[in-house]
Amino acid sequence: MRTALSMLAGLALICALALTATAEEKKETTITGTITCAKCDLKVEKSCQTVIKGKAKGSDKEEVYYFDTDSSKKNHKAICTEAKKGSVTGTISEKDGKIIVTVKDVKFD
Repeated sequence: MRTALSMLAGLALICALALTATAEEKKETTITGTITCAKCDLKVEKSCQTVIKGKAKGSDKEEVYYFDTDSSKKNHKAICTEAKKGSVTGTISEKDGKIIVTVKDVKFD
């Protein structure tokens, strides 16, 4: 009986930690830097994709954050041939080795 209770308590702890980690990943943040095209400007992709090269709030490291698919299409025309300074607010995740920002708001300087 004790073994079963210990296993159940351990499982509950693991689930709680997993939920906490997921909640932290989905925390909204603001990234400031240069909003640009990953293909035309940065030359790191084979097709146009909207990205912001900059630092997330509270970070000292500059990264390239890829806009989610819908936001990339919506904002791409403004930056494809001319990079612009600005900020992006959204939630950050990782997919296929890339940092993805699910965009809530874009502001150009």
